[in-house]
Amino acid sequence: MADVVHNMTDYDKTYAEFKWEVPEYFNFAGDIIDKWAQDPNKLAMWWVDDAGNEVKKTFLDFSIASKKFANVLTQQGVKRGDVVIVMLPRYIAWWEIFIACLRMGALIAPATTQLTPKDIQYRVNTAEAVCFITDNANASKLEEVQAECPTLKTKIVVGGTRDGWLAYEEAMAAASGEFETARTRSDEDAIIYFTSGTVGYPKMTLHTHSSYPIGHMITGKFWIDLKPEDLHWNLSDTGWAKAAWSSFFGPWYCGAAQFVHHSMRFDPRKTLELLQKYPITTMCGAPTNYRMMVLEDLSQYKFPTLRHCVGAGEPLNPEVIEVWKKAFGLTIRDGYGQTETVLLCGNFPPIEPRYGSMGKPSPGFDVQIIDENGNILPPNTEGDVAVRVRPERPVGLFKEYWKDPERTASVYRGDWYVTGDRAYKDEDGYLWFVGRADDVILTSGYRIGPFEVESALIEHPAVAESAVVSSPDEVRGEVVKAFVILAPGYQPSDELVKELQEHVKKVTAPYKYPRKIEFVDSLPKTISGKIRRVELREREWAGKRK
Repeated sequence: MADVVHNMTDYDKTYAEFKWEVPEYFNFAGDIIDKWAQDPNKLAMWWVDDAGNEVKKTFLDFSIASKKFANVLTQQGVKRGDVVIVMLPRYIAWWEIFIACLRMGALIAPATTQLTPKDIQYRVNTAEAVCFITDNANASKLEEVQAECPTLKTKIVVGGTRDGWLAYEEAMAAASGEFETARTRSDEDAIIYFTSGTVGYPKMTLHTHSSYPIGHMITGKFWIDLKPEDLHWNLSDTGWAKAAWSSFFGPWYCGAAQFVHHSMRFDPRKTLELLQKYPITTMCGAPTNYRMMVLEDLSQYKFPTLRHCVGAGEPLNPEVIEVWKKAFGLTIRDGYGQTETVLLCGNFPPIEPRYGSMGKPSPGFDVQIIDENGNILPPNTEGDVAVRVRPERPVGLFKEYWKDPERTASVYRGDWYVTGDRAYKDEDGYLWFVGRADDVILTSGYRIGPFEVESALIEHPAVAESAVVSSPDEVRGEVVKAFVILAPGYQPSDELVKELQEHVKKVTAPYKYPRKIEFVDSLPKTISGKIRRVELREREWAGKRK
């Protein structure tokens, strides 16, 4: 597939010449969805589930459905600027609701179905949400705490009926398909994502009608390399910001159709089968997805239409990229960004990828490694990953942590937005992730990033997945500890511990080897599949840091 024409053919030229274009008024529903809907046959979604059901939807279908639901919300008393929380699995309704909220100028706050009643109460009250939308399987969670949610006016259930709830399908059937799209300013509030930090309750990351909707043009066009004829599959759950990146704004800005697999859990074998069966051209997955898929017998699969794969969420281990490339001739191109941003850097199609690297800065972003005083550091020097926000603030950066000016102020340092991640930049401008600022392990004077130890471990055939954190030590202060999930066919033993330690010493600098190894059946993860090292670290240090 080397002869594919990319949306970015010359990285340096695109980066040098790129200019953000943001109109004073912008509404993704009216300006993008309705534009593609002018062709009544243009495919927007190919949806399948585990029961063998299939649905195809055009942009025109979504345009009309979103207008209907904007009318439903309006009838329920939801106004422009109100917050609507949506907690749904990969139902088609999730996309209809998302477009409807943008269309009418309501703020949408997507949430994962894994939330507990307490989580829901916190989110509804912190965001002062007036509307909550979910399915029958999750409705009882809200009902448990509803009495403590005074701002809530209306509850809508998708996929059935329920006492005290408005039934989505019934309301849609009765609604008009005519609705005048709100004339929203580009800088008007539009989207809220709750994002967990290492401390405290989740914070509300606020995006505008341009920061994600226009900013993700970078993500879709330059990194995922999408064109109007593509069928793109993003493996992400709807509750994670990655869904906004790659299941909503990125592909639809480019006019690409989306492949959606509605399933309650990720199944690596099923995923490989679907890639073989359907004409999917591009795919985005979290490292965990790829790590699980390469444990399967990849020689059993052929992907006739797949031409481009990307990974995001945390760095992807080089050995996984190698296995995938050997099997399918495709390089998984890693990218980096946050809930607070769009894609900040990536291994873009025209550049030679460096396995394990986050790639080069995205067009429209000045991404540097800085010190504590805001000075740019020389190559190969570890520091804070930062984005220049003055004199010109790039599109694609969140507006603020909503209702939390102190926390918002804390992420700026002089002319920079500081991401909270540590990395270094090599002589050729590639960025290399070291870890979260608080994940770095300091032992005997050495700084060790957990990712490099995890990468070394996963090269061993016995290791399916691992997480590395600091662990208290009388002599060294702290040492490297690895939590290891074994691949099928391997059993925990003292001999295997020694074997893995020796393996790491050979693969990376010997001082980085894990002095402690614990075999586990599972690792704590965020909803989006990132390993929660903070949880493992706190467990290790419980009682030590008093």
